[in-house]
Amino acid sequence: MTVDEIKKFFIENEALKIVLSDKIVGDYNKISLRPVLVQNKLLFQLERATKTQVFHENLPYLDAINKLEIENFKQILFEMPKKTYVFSIAKNGYRKKIKANNLTMVSAEHNKTKKYLLNEGDDVPIMQELGIFTKENKIVASMYDKFKQINRFVEIIDDEFKASNLKEITILNFGAGKSYLTFLIYHYFVNIKKIKATIIGYDIKKDVVENCNRLAQKYGYVGLKFIVSDVSKDKLFEGKIDMVVSLHACDTATDYALNFAIKNKAKYIFSVPCCQHEINLSIKKGGDYDILLTDGLIKERFSALSTDSIRAEILRACGYSVDVIEFVDFSHSPKNIMLRCKLTKQQKNLENIKNLMKKYNFSQKLYDLITKK
Repeated sequence: MTVDEIKKFFIENEALKIVLSDKIVGDYNKISLRPVLVQNKLLFQLERATKTQVFHENLPYLDAINKLEIENFKQILFEMPKKTYVFSIAKNGYRKKIKANNLTMVSAEHNKTKKYLLNEGDDVPIMQELGIFTKENKIVASMYDKFKQINRFVEIIDDEFKASNLKEITILNFGAGKSYLTFLIYHYFVNIKKIKATIIGYDIKKDVVENCNRLAQKYGYVGLKFIVSDVSKDKLFEGKIDMVVSLHACDTATDYALNFAIKNKAKYIFSVPCCQHEINLSIKKGGDYDILLTDGLIKERFSALSTDSIRAEILRACGYSVDVIEFVDFSHSPKNIMLRCKLTKQQKNLENIKNLMKKYNFSQKLYDLITKK
């Protein structure tokens, strides 16, 4: 069979999954395709993997088939409900091998029925006010990525607290912005977990803070308030803190938030950093990884990863267990690294970070804040 004949075969048959492997040429080591349901619309998720990255794209079936790059691979696996077809390259084109399956049809409905802590159709009126849900409690199309982000954030929090017997909790959220996440965290602890929650959201924009306070009062969120404050210089909450949250606190604002959490011995930290420019502006060649500083784009990404690696190591040195995890799929947000931290009292030193900064001639704000006298 030729490439065109294989494409025709795919188009005429219903796929459970297509997997291209054993690369001949091209940028991708593996490409796969599967059906997904996105906002009640059947699409096909094209997943293309290099050695270091995975890219996702949801497309109509024919568009996805045309992006498969079949000619770049030696082997193609095509799953159908009762049979699996394996196409392998031969001297005169592709040859086909058929295997019997006992597969159950994988419906795209699998994606639709995934249960979030907040689901489309749930009656949570403030989600309408925030523009995430329509009046019919449907997800607003332009807010789908935001919906997935805040749900994923709270799912990660739920992993820690689902078996908790806490009676009350105090949480600070730095860089609260329009507070989609803050309101959902409050909804999770108060309405789902039945835990008395005191939550304070900090942001530097007065009009945004005023609107969030108006909404909190309107919907009876008595334990939730918002304050205009700059985490880098203003006086903040002085009581016992159980959790510090920051979602996309920009650049060194993340460092000030983490420093505040460390200094106040917050038991939990959930942080998704954003816009890590500091190291990129000052780093100089001087070590084994100079090759990563030659090209601007790679230098920027290397600096961002270095920033979060240093933050994680500092948190460990200050007594936290730290998991660096994928927050959401890269296709939904490129800012997809979360630092999930819990205070454990296990200590480490900072010499390795100090030596790295000296070798590459850069500074890092959290290190400066933690070590200053």
